[in-house]
Amino acid sequence: MMRSLFSGVSGLQNHQTRMDVIGNNISNINTTGFKKNRALFQDMLYQQLSGAARPTDTLGGINPKEVGLGMSVASIDTLHTQGSLETTGKGTDLAIQGTGFFVLKDGEKTYFTRAGAFGVDRDGTMMNPANGMKVQGWMAEDAGGTQIINSSAETTDLIIPVGSKEPARATTMVNFACNLDNRTPLIPEGATDAVSLLRGTWSTSIKIYDSFGEAHIMQVDFTRVPGVNNQWTAAVTVDPVDDGIPSNTSIGLGDAAPAVGEGNTFTVTFDNNGLLASVTDAAGNASAETGAVLMNVAFDVQSSTPDADGIPVRQEFTLNLGDVGAVVNTITQFAETSSTKANEQDGYAMGYLDNFKIDNSGIITGVYSNGVSRMIGQVAMASFANQEGLEKAGDNNFVESNNSGLANISASGIAGKGKIVSGTLEMSNVDMAGEFTNMIVTQRGFQANSKTIQTADQLLQELLTLKR
Repeated sequence: MMRSLFSGVSGLQNHQTRMDVIGNNISNINTTGFKKNRALFQDMLYQQLSGAARPTDTLGGINPKEVGLGMSVASIDTLHTQGSLETTGKGTDLAIQGTGFFVLKDGEKTYFTRAGAFGVDRDGTMMNPANGMKVQGWMAEDAGGTQIINSSAETTDLIIPVGSKEPARATTMVNFACNLDNRTPLIPEGATDAVSLLRGTWSTSIKIYDSFGEAHIMQVDFTRVPGVNNQWTAAVTVDPVDDGIPSNTSIGLGDAAPAVGEGNTFTVTFDNNGLLASVTDAAGNASAETGAVLMNVAFDVQSSTPDADGIPVRQEFTLNLGDVGAVVNTITQFAETSSTKANEQDGYAMGYLDNFKIDNSGIITGVYSNGVSRMIGQVAMASFANQEGLEKAGDNNFVESNNSGLANISASGIAGKGKIVSGTLEMSNVDMAGEFTNMIVTQRGFQANSKTIQTADQLLQELLTLKR
């Protein structure tokens, strides 16, 4: 009877522990990124009344006689099942669809979490506003004008410098393409009147930038060569008149810098299929029979400090007319309305970081007021060989344990990691219906164990009344 008393006590204690787990789950039913626990029981050691006996020639085997000594908690597991995603619309709210954890730092201490309710502090540091822990990742590095991210390096704090300046960039390349209508009236040979020349001219323009970020208009005027089929003369002008001061534009074929006074015209020749055949500059230099046709253009930057001779700084850029014999992104001469199909240049004015966005791979892209988008950094993710072995550290955080394995930190989508969803938060994975059902079962188990104690107590009372 004493054994039954203590078995009942162990049942009460451990069902109370299970109720504690259920209560914690229910209390965190709306906690962002919370992962529920479950308590599993196991029976305890047994007191053996008699051992087992093997069969003999005359008798069969005898099973052991054992009386259990109660039960204990076998484990309290953390279930890392996927929680539902809640849309918030806040760009710094991040959720993980799949396996993985965000990496946070508190000094030298490293924590891991599924709760991605992040923000940006006054210094631009991406962090958890609830506790100030800093989100870890990799900042973009400049490599010859191109932003790259080295995700094999050590993680660092992510800084999003909202309001920072993006310096102006001078135009270095203009990709030019248009169609010149083959049906444009052919100018009579020797014609010089304005009406004939105007009817045979097509003009197109694009905005370019100097080293100060000041915008200029590059205009290209195509005029049919009088009396010659499939040939056009092009005149390139950057700001033809700026407060009465000409831009002094010059152009030459190839990589050589065009000198002042070399002229700003070139001749374009098409084949009988309407495709670019060759280009000849004002100095008589002809393009190759294949490959891209690159013109080197230079113009005076009037706002620059002139040299000792009073000559302003000249800025150069490459005018890409497309490939000889190509159709896409090049100059053509088809029987369609003259039009500019594509104009693209790589310069821009100074801008300020207005906004940023985070994609599914965790890459943070800054959007500047001048229309430029630039990669800022990337959010790191961690995974573990045994994520159920992590220890809960409060504040929705986990820490490594002896049985979790070391953190495998890399970018989203690598080594089995899930994807990052911006503007959403992962909700708790607690199932209310399941928890209430477990609560009923736990309550009945607790009541049954209390009845065991009460019954054992009544039996002891009967023993005490045997002798009156």
